[in-house]
Amino acid sequence: MKKILIIVTNHATLGTTDQANGTYAPELTHALDVFLKAGFAYDVASINGGEVPFYGEDMEGDDVNSRVFNNDEFQSRVKNTIPVSQLNADDYDAIFYPGGFGLLSDLAQHAPTASLAAKLYENGGVIGAVCHGPAALLPITLSNGQPLIADKTVTAFTREEEVDFGTINDIPFLLEESLTRKATKYSKIQPWGVHVITDGKLVTGQNPASAHGVGEVMVELLK
Repeated sequence: MKKILIIVTNHATLGTTDQANGTYAPELTHALDVFLKAGFAYDVASINGGEVPFYGEDMEGDDVNSRVFNNDEFQSRVKNTIPVSQLNADDYDAIFYPGGFGLLSDLAQHAPTASLAAKLYENGGVIGAVCHGPAALLPITLSNGQPLIADKTVTAFTREEEVDFGTINDIPFLLEESLTRKATKYSKIQPWGVHVITDGKLVTGQNPASAHGVGEVMVELLK
């Protein structure tokens, strides 16, 4: 049975503001729904362990989000995430980073998590990320000293979407700009459209609407 490691943020606000934030629930639940339907197992981890700070957990009309989020097993896992220090990359076939603004403040520069991801990737594992999740790709450096995304095309939440969402002045850094500087190419389409980029064993999605697609591509790569 394939096993996915879902890594989430511990940071519960938007940047240095007091606005409640963290992981955007639908980006986790929609991808996880695809993993579960494929028969995959999963763990949820964070830098420090403990409960996941969520927002968007009660999106009206989102039946997938409601069903997965309110599942008892899921709730047990997200209230007791595994600390990254206790993880072994050899136990997993893939890593998935759901978005939410929180990880811009922790996973975007956390060396131990990046090292774990690099080992999994070099062992043949798949890495997927959606929306702000690709911020966690920035610190990943491979054993040859090259950044993971140095020769990759990626996508993520765009500057236009930050402006539309009203967060452009509160984010710690502009993800589009950081990825453009480090990756071979940053790809985007019109705001809020579904956009998934696959480059080898790396899968990235532009925004919340792309979470399901990222999950589907990861499943195909793992079969």
